[in-house]
Amino acid sequence: MTVTYSSKVANATFFGFHRLLLKWKGSIYKLLYREFILFATLYTAISVLYRFFLTGSQKRFFEKLSIYCDKYAEQIPVTFVLGFYVTLVVNRWWNQFVNLPWPDRLMFLISSCVQGTDEYGRLLRRTLMRYVNLTSLLIFRSVSTAVYKRFPTMDHVVG
Repeated sequence: MTVTYSSKVANATFFGFHRLLLKWKGSIYKLLYREFILFATLYTAISVLYRFFLTGSQKRFFEKLSIYCDKYAEQIPVTFVLGFYVTLVVNRWWNQFVNLPWPDRLMFLISSCVQGTDEYGRLLRRTLMRYVNLTSLLIFRSVSTAVYKRFPTMDHVVG
């Protein structure tokens, strides 16, 4: 289930943003707390094992094993992974931008398909474009805080 905080995020100040992070429902903490608890538990167990239960030669073997693992962990190019992540984020943003409803395209289609230079054709084209603008307004009203402030109720939309 998606939880939206878009109305609170749009108006968040620098210090008010920290309150948004503390919201539990749909937060990043709710998503990652199991992995964090598992990581902290394993780290503590390995640390206690290393500090209190291993002998000197076993500690040196563990240190060599750690250096060996670190050497091969450096072979994963972080810049490549970061570039891949940025590409995914930018592509997602671009797809959202492209999928915005632009009434111009539909206006050109309506003006080319609805024929007639008489009063009926002109009124039909105008009415269809008013419906298109209304649907765009209703969509943007549910997404944008600025549009919602401009049209808070249906009476404002009708006006």
